[in-house]
Amino acid sequence: MYQQTLPPSSRTVLEILGAGGAMTHKDLVKKSRLAPRTVRYALKKLKERHLIIEKFNFRDARQIIYQNRPVTTPESQSALV
Repeated sequence: MYQQTLPPSSRTVLEILGAGGAMTHKDLVKKSRLAPRTVRYALKKLKERHLIIEKFNFRDARQIIYQNRPVTTPESQSALV
């Protein structure tokens, strides 16, 4: 659903996070071979759509770790209530 409205760079970053798990901005730049600025834009668009999560990096407080947001289905939502 969201994939059709996302820019190509955001789709690429989302696929990389899905396949490789949590990564830093630097890791995403290496894996995607996109420019750092393009990866920042892609992450911004993914955050706006609540498709990724930012986590604190305990190894290096200057970096943020990005990962896909867990998929919630109506069945899992009703189980939480």
